[in-house]
Amino acid sequence: MVIDAHQHFWIYHPPKHAWINDAMAVLKRDFLPAGLKAIYREHGIQGCVAVQAEQSEAETNFLLGLAEQNDFIKGVVGWVDFRADNIEERLQHFSRFEKLKGFRHIVQDEPDPNFLLRTDFQRGLSLLPQYGYTYDILVYPTQLEAALRLVDRFPDHHFVLDHIAKPYIKTGQVGEWAEYIKAIAAHPQVFCKISGMVTEADWGAWKAEDFFPYLDVVFEAFGPDRLLFGSDWPVCLLAADYGQVKSILEQYTESLSGWEKAGIWGGNAGAFYGL
Repeated sequence: MVIDAHQHFWIYHPPKHAWINDAMAVLKRDFLPAGLKAIYREHGIQGCVAVQAEQSEAETNFLLGLAEQNDFIKGVVGWVDFRADNIEERLQHFSRFEKLKGFRHIVQDEPDPNFLLRTDFQRGLSLLPQYGYTYDILVYPTQLEAALRLVDRFPDHHFVLDHIAKPYIKTGQVGEWAEYIKAIAAHPQVFCKISGMVTEADWGAWKAEDFFPYLDVVFEAFGPDRLLFGSDWPVCLLAADYGQVKSILEQYTESLSGWEKAGIWGGNAGAFYGL
């Protein structure tokens, strides 16, 4: 089964989606399962993991509702406020939803580069293994030091690094980002999503080879058994259509063995999220 381990849905509402600026006009509309299902039929995708794009429990409930109505949505990564005094009560509440696999916070938008290390945030995060939940790490390269300290502190948690930590692909920078990737990958409980790359490149002029130095780093660091394909649809539409995104990884993995490809294209997502 081919699984898209990272995509989003939303009903476009300007105040709620204020992050979608005028340069992102292609995203200023609804993106719902019917449209994605048609794309999946075209590209041979059998299932997906829907990931939160808004920081509210209403977003979590919205995604869980879509997952209940659409069998191809195999899992949901939602949001809950880890800093809340009643966090354990909220996790108990959500534990009855079979398709809820984990949580994410949009750390990349936090002004504090050490947000992941806040005591109140880590207090809530520490409870996840009790409920079998995973955590998606969404950071910029400037926040990778905090991410490294986080995974070092929680060796029993299941983490996945979203979008290969958004390296500066447009300017071709690799060095410091690569060192942190290698250090984080040394922790066996951390996986990595090959997703979100095209939006970190030159939207109108990228070519597949632009991504290969970064793929070299994550493949060497994590190995093929801890890497997951994700499209980041519909955000990817800023720079590429679904087929173009998929083609980058297809070109790069052309020489891999059958079992390695099977893991990257779905098996690893199934194992990590318990799909």
